[in-house]
Amino acid sequence: MTQGNTKVATLRAKLDVHQPALAMAAHNPLAAKLAAVAGFDAIWGSGFELSASYAVPDANILPMGTHLEMMRAICEVQDAPVIADIDTGFGNAVNVAYAMPRYVAAGVAAVVMEDKTFPKDSSLRAGGRQELVPVGEFQGKIAAAIAGAAGALVVARTEALIAGLGETEALRRAAAYAEAGADAVLIHSKQKMPDEILSFCAAWSGRVPLVLVPTSYPQLSFADVAALGKVGLIICGNHAIRAAVAAMQNTFRRILAEGGIAGVESDIASVAEVFALQGDAHMRELEKAYLR
Repeated sequence: MTQGNTKVATLRAKLDVHQPALAMAAHNPLAAKLAAVAGFDAIWGSGFELSASYAVPDANILPMGTHLEMMRAICEVQDAPVIADIDTGFGNAVNVAYAMPRYVAAGVAAVVMEDKTFPKDSSLRAGGRQELVPVGEFQGKIAAAIAGAAGALVVARTEALIAGLGETEALRRAAAYAEAGADAVLIHSKQKMPDEILSFCAAWSGRVPLVLVPTSYPQLSFADVAALGKVGLIICGNHAIRAAVAAMQNTFRRILAEGGIAGVESDIASVAEVFALQGDAHMRELEKAYLR
């Protein structure tokens, strides 16, 4: 079994509706390595985080190649399975058929694809443009993804609740996507309370595991989700980039306010810690073995 297949098997085994897997978002290899070291079950290759790291909107502005190469780099530096956020699949089913084998070759264990039109708008953006493609069209995109997945998981994400179409439509779409072969269904909500999500989960048939991204309703604990018996994966969707932004803002502000760098030294990582994350020890071993 190849390393990629091992990671797929690991992720598939962790989709336990009684003890959901936990994925942490990452926008670069360093963030992914920190999440893996912290103990998360998987890495969420977040399109939102990557867009934010480039300081552009989360609206399919970055090309597929930029996201793909970041997923490859993330897979190379740590051992947790990577779940790639491929938005709408970069176009229609033909685009998906082109993209999927390349993501598999990059080492990802799963992709998540949503049923909005291309180019998409961020789900959590106030007043965002949330337009969904027809169910049949998205079933075709799921089939195209599965055909090129070589065993990797394909997660279908419905934005029906985000678009304000209601629970009945969300359930209809989720069932159709499971019928098309999706390994799991991600149901998303931007409501500040979890009632909408809890109602959907209660009504869900359980044919495949659900995936939740509780960004908007953080009061719903992991234990609460596990108690539902329907959810196999919880994604912390944007916490790496938000933590990084807050930490950098605070450090930069203090350095300017204090007129020097001495005050922040005890609150930031040491250079030695960064060297360790960079794999400096391994490089020294290579130097000893091969440099003449």
